[in-house]
Amino acid sequence: MKKGMLILSGVLGLSLIALVLLIMVYIGKNEIARNNSGSDGTEQTAELTDEQESTTRAAVTLVTLPKDIELPDWAEEFKTTITEDYLPVNEYSRPGKELKKVNAVVIHYVGNPGTTAAQNRSYFENIIETGEAYVSSHFIVGLDGEIIQCVPLDEISYASNERNDDTIAVESCHPDETGAYNKATYESLVKLTAYLCILYNLNPDKDVIRHYDVTGKECPKYFVDYENEWNLFKAQVKRQMSEK
Repeated sequence: MKKGMLILSGVLGLSLIALVLLIMVYIGKNEIARNNSGSDGTEQTAELTDEQESTTRAAVTLVTLPKDIELPDWAEEFKTTITEDYLPVNEYSRPGKELKKVNAVVIHYVGNPGTTAAQNRSYFENIIETGEAYVSSHFIVGLDGEIIQCVPLDEISYASNERNDDTIAVESCHPDETGAYNKATYESLVKLTAYLCILYNLNPDKDVIRHYDVTGKECPKYFVDYENEWNLFKAQVKRQMSEK
């Protein structure tokens, strides 16, 4: 009799333990379901809502365009001289791909002696029709010191080959085949490069580079032919950055 009672007690004890375990599993599943649901009880998915995508895009833009940075007086005045004339989004000169980081500024020369910033910007747009090349730049500095921005700073341009994804490209006009700059172009090129270095916290000594430094192409010609002039240019960019 006693033996039967002990067996019954054991069975009841095991049943009670099993019941407790089942209750715990049930509660756990409900908790997981609540955590995976929105405030209205609907199940959330891995896809971003339009609002979340917009927030993400804004965050990228803020990283790429550091609007909250305090610019020196000369830079505040200088940025108003830049003409924004964006290319239409297209596969040949403005692909519309996000530029998520900026690690350097790449200096180029247009290679067409005597042509203006406007003419070179028109070339970038004309290739939409001709399809003859994949090329563009963020900025073009003209013969009179004018600056045209062709591509927004939060998008890549087609200028610097494998460095398109982490650089800002600057094309510069020149009066003759030597690639040497006149005074107006040179001064604007110095200021634009210094302005970009301030925006992105770049060091001119190592973060301002030539197209030549990326691919070995003779571009910008004058700064490739005369290394001392290239070093002087970077020194003047650094000096400009220190101006108030």
